[in-house]
Amino acid sequence: MRNVILTRLAAVAWLLLATAGPAAAQSLASRVNRVDEGDVRFSFPLRPDVCGSGQSIWWNNRRNQQNWGDKRSQRDVEYDVECDPGPGRIVIARRDGEVADLRFYVGGRWRASSTATDLGTVTGREAADYLISLASTNERNPGRAAIFPATLADDVVIWPALMRLARDERRPRQTRTNAVFWLGQLAEEPATAELNDLVGETDMDREVREQAIFALSQRRNKEGIPALIRVVRTNRDPELRKKALFWLAQSGDPRAIDLIEELLSKK
Repeated sequence: MRNVILTRLAAVAWLLLATAGPAAAQSLASRVNRVDEGDVRFSFPLRPDVCGSGQSIWWNNRRNQQNWGDKRSQRDVEYDVECDPGPGRIVIARRDGEVADLRFYVGGRWRASSTATDLGTVTGREAADYLISLASTNERNPGRAAIFPATLADDVVIWPALMRLARDERRPRQTRTNAVFWLGQLAEEPATAELNDLVGETDMDREVREQAIFALSQRRNKEGIPALIRVVRTNRDPELRKKALFWLAQSGDPRAIDLIEELLSKK
C-alpha cells in the first residue's frame, strides 16, 4: 500500500513539474525579447531598507536618495504613499527588437495600459540577473541605467557582478564607472577590499580607478579610510594620490587628519 501511495505522489509531482516546467524554464530575458515593439513591464521584491514613491527612491533607511525624474515622468505608475517599500517596477521599451529605454520605479501601482506587456512579479534574483546581463551587453543608456535597480533587488549578493562589470574593458567607460559608484554604496564589506585592489591595478583605465577612490570614500562607517590612506602612501600615480587625499580631507576622520598633519610636517 505504501508503495502505491508513493507511486501516486510521484506521478502527481511529475505532472506538476511538467505543467510548470515550460514557464519556469523560460528566462526573463527570453520573455522580454519576445516583444519586438512596445513596453514590457515586470515587478520584483526590494531590499527591506528601500522605499520610494515612483522615481523618488530612498535606500539605507532613507540616508540616500536617488531621483530618476520629476512627477511629469511618472507615466507608468501612480502612487499615493511617499515611502512605499515596493515592489520595484521595471519598464523596458523595445524598439525594432532592441532595448531602447529602461524606466525604474518603486512602489505604487501600474497605470492601466492596453499596449504594455506585463510579465508579472519575478524574484529578486531573476530581476538582478536580467539587469546585470543588460548592463553587460547594452552599450547605450539602458545598460548603464540597469545597474542601480539591480543593487536594490532583495536577497541578492550583487557586488561580485558589479566588480566583473568594472573590470570588463569591453564595456563602455561610463558603464564601468557606474558599476564602481554603486559598489561604493553597498553595505557588503568584501566590496571594500575589491575596490582597494581596483585602485592598484595599473593597467586599468584611470577614470575607473578614480571612481574606485570615490567609492571607497563613500563606504559606510568609514570602512574605506585605511584603503585611501594606503593610496596616498603607496600609489605611484600622483593624480590618484591627490584624489585620495581630497576625499580623506573631506571625511574629517582622525586618521585622515593625522596623515595630513604628517604630510604637512615634511614640507
